[in-house]
Amino acid sequence: MPQPPGESHAVAAIAAATVPWPAVDHAAENPFTGAFANAAAALADRLGCHRVVLLGESTHGTAEFYHARAALTAHLVARHGFRIIAVEADWPDAAAVDRHVRGRPAQPAESPGAAFTRFPVWMWRNLEVARFIRWLHAHNAAQSPSLRAGFFGLDIYSLGASMAAVLAYLEGVDPRAAQAARERYACLEPWRRDPARYGRAVLHGTHADCEDAVVAQLQALLDKRLAYARAGHEDFLDAAQNARLVASAERYYRIMYHGSEDSWNLRDTHMFETLAQLLHAHGPESRAVVWAHNSHIGDAAQTEMGISQGQLNIGQLCRETFGDAAALVGFSTYDGTVAAATSWDGPMEIKRVRPARPDSYEHLFHAAGHAQGWTDLRGDGSHSPVQAELRELLMPARQERFIGVIYRPETELQSHYARAILPRQFDVLAWFDRSSAVPALPDAPAPGAPETWPSGL
Repeated sequence: MPQPPGESHAVAAIAAATVPWPAVDHAAENPFTGAFANAAAALADRLGCHRVVLLGESTHGTAEFYHARAALTAHLVARHGFRIIAVEADWPDAAAVDRHVRGRPAQPAESPGAAFTRFPVWMWRNLEVARFIRWLHAHNAAQSPSLRAGFFGLDIYSLGASMAAVLAYLEGVDPRAAQAARERYACLEPWRRDPARYGRAVLHGTHADCEDAVVAQLQALLDKRLAYARAGHEDFLDAAQNARLVASAERYYRIMYHGSEDSWNLRDTHMFETLAQLLHAHGPESRAVVWAHNSHIGDAAQTEMGISQGQLNIGQLCRETFGDAAALVGFSTYDGTVAAATSWDGPMEIKRVRPARPDSYEHLFHAAGHAQGWTDLRGDGSHSPVQAELRELLMPARQERFIGVIYRPETELQSHYARAILPRQFDVLAWFDRSSAVPALPDAPAPGAPETWPSGL
């Protein structure tokens, strides 16, 4: 494939515009002090003026991405008043962690140590996240309840757990309403452990859809918001979000066989709406940090997924809604190792990441020679001539690598690359030339061993 014009100029511009970072110290007892944290604080200070800061990752299994996002987020929370940390994870699992970090009572049969135990376990149950949760718990303990930062899930996959959470909430505040909810949710009960089967059954006409029932349950809960909120505002918000999730998940599994664009757009719209609900619930001055994959937080309209496939994402919706108050920060790497599986529900493996393709943005940043650092891709009038030149040189679309929880290097071009316009996709790119796999924690503690996540490290 012919190289875009001006490649050597682009490499030189990247080298000049990139702010280098020191190496991540993976052995540091406290990842929020030391040389790397101090250097990351400079970027966090630049991002602190925004209402929503979206921090991405080009893989779901790279230690440096998690470490840097944690350091940036800690500074945004401690120095810039961010109170919402919203992650690409299931709401009920994140809610258990949220109760832990904000010092709120756990729900019956709820344990933060039991959170994030379904595939892909390593994505949230890893050493870097555990350190961050420990830091957040300690930070919040020194704050008044109104100033504590919360930890929230945005994703859509927890159909069964969210149904159970709604029922448990109503049993405590309104047993008659709980019985009505149980009857409505009975439509989905046979499928709660494998909701994809529900979608197939509806598609093939062997089971009626449950849309009316789950929407009616959400409306019934919202109709009593004033009465229920008097019994505990936070608990009501949690139950209402679980009811919204059940309604979204029912539709997601029902349409997932109709086309990937429809199910992708429903999922990202749900995640964005959850973020918007959190911002609304926490007041007009609330601000949020989002952790999700680059494919979710980069502006999809500037990528092949949006241009050719009609897919949208959280980053695009944030730009359309918040404008310049949203900052989109991508994270990328050239090679190294990654925690990933070969197939869905497969075991985690430590895989070698191939050197990036010569026609990719990653190749340009590798050629620029920085081991790690960050590059401001905005070239408007408020930025330097160096940044403006860089933005222009990076405008020709190039390949960009995306590795999720599955990595198949043998089919890397087809499976893990898509074309994008980087300086329109992100506002900032954080770069780690050679990266390493995130260290996963056990699914559960060994018999007799203390629980090590998130509070026992």
